[in-house]
Amino acid sequence: MASANNVRTAMTHSVKAFMQQSVVGLCLFVTGCTGLATKPYSPPAKSARGSTQNSVPAGNASANSKGDPEQRFNAALKLMKDRQTPEAIAAFTSLARDYPEFSGPMTDLAILYAQSRQRPQAIAGLTKAVSTNPRNAVAWNWLGTLYRESGDYPRAEQAYQQALATKFDYAAAHMNLGILYEVSMRRPQEALSQYREYLRLSGKENLIVTAWIKQLEMTAGTTVASGAAP
Repeated sequence: MASANNVRTAMTHSVKAFMQQSVVGLCLFVTGCTGLATKPYSPPAKSARGSTQNSVPAGNASANSKGDPEQRFNAALKLMKDRQTPEAIAAFTSLARDYPEFSGPMTDLAILYAQSRQRPQAIAGLTKAVSTNPRNAVAWNWLGTLYRESGDYPRAEQAYQQALATKFDYAAAHMNLGILYEVSMRRPQEALSQYREYLRLSGKENLIVTAWIKQLEMTAGTTVASGAAP
């Protein structure tokens, strides 16, 4: 089982790396971020730019001393895509300061910190993001991963559960919660349930997760058999 756990731990980091590359720009000024940009690790994001409730009020540099928010975001996003991390951090820091009522800029800033291996700053930023908008499922999911990496498994579980309470069909959070249950918390039956839900929601075959499920089913069967009366 140790070798399987090693493979699963490695896969955890691969999933996280994939998510780090995919989440760029999802949050913008959205108060209800719902997921990542690319399957299979999450359903596609739903933009809320058209919603007056979820968007930063329109403005321009002459009428608004803060400048046009969408232009500023696009500039920050370009810096992120161009891997100009210090400049992107500065840009999103400024956006988060100027628009504290929106959780998106703080979420993007925290993701940049996570990518830069600045975990304390990332956790602090994500905590602020979910305080601003408790329905920010992306931020909750990232918090879960960072807490798991910190060894704080109860908080990781709570964060993933919050992500799923906000968006029950968030496949990435089901996957991450399953990994937490199996590898970190040794709760195989609950891990099995989360992996199955991930496969159902992703809508695509995943041979690795399917293998994990089969292994857990075999282990559960062996455990039951060994405990049966002769």
